[in-house]
Amino acid sequence: MLRPLLSFCALPVLSVMTALPAQPQDGPAFDCAKADGRIEEMICADSALAALDRLVTQRYEGAVSMMKAIDAGSDTAVNDLRALQRGWIEGRNDCWKATDPRACTEAAYLRREGELVAGYMLTKPASRTRWQCDGAAADEIVTDFFSTTQPSLRLERGDRVATASLTSSASGARYDGAFGEFLWIKGDEATYRSPDPEGQETTCTVAG
Repeated sequence: MLRPLLSFCALPVLSVMTALPAQPQDGPAFDCAKADGRIEEMICADSALAALDRLVTQRYEGAVSMMKAIDAGSDTAVNDLRALQRGWIEGRNDCWKATDPRACTEAAYLRREGELVAGYMLTKPASRTRWQCDGAAADEIVTDFFSTTQPSLRLERGDRVATASLTSSASGARYDGAFGEFLWIKGDEATYRSPDPEGQETTCTVAG
């Protein structure tokens, strides 16, 4: 699940790949002897999903390390991040209910990597674009694009920060976030939809 995130603009961008406990090279980051349910058993038997599990775990540990580097309120922030990660794991494990559990699980990993990298600025952005929306100079959106396994972006509008992942679209590049939020880019123009319950669409252009 994507949530509004703290702004880390004042922090240096870090590429954090924290060392993990030794695991079988092709296995996931968790102990397969303690696999809980059908999805974790499937991950243990699937080398590609296991690799994604290791990757997302590395990204998560990197985010925890970054939060611990913040002096003010770091304990609360780390606890919140850990709670979000537990919630994400529960959601991933609910993929057994999906029509295609493997596709659901893979998609969950890809989205989560993007959320962590873009939300916590774990790597240097590939590019940045500023958008002016509805012709109002005060209504600006800043997007940082990240070369994660599934391309992702970090979106800042006012004091709100969110992340989104590239999804299939008939034209342009559409990035979908949580609660119906999206940014659909077509050349130098984009349509931005704010998250529910507001859900308002705004036309934006690249700020010159």
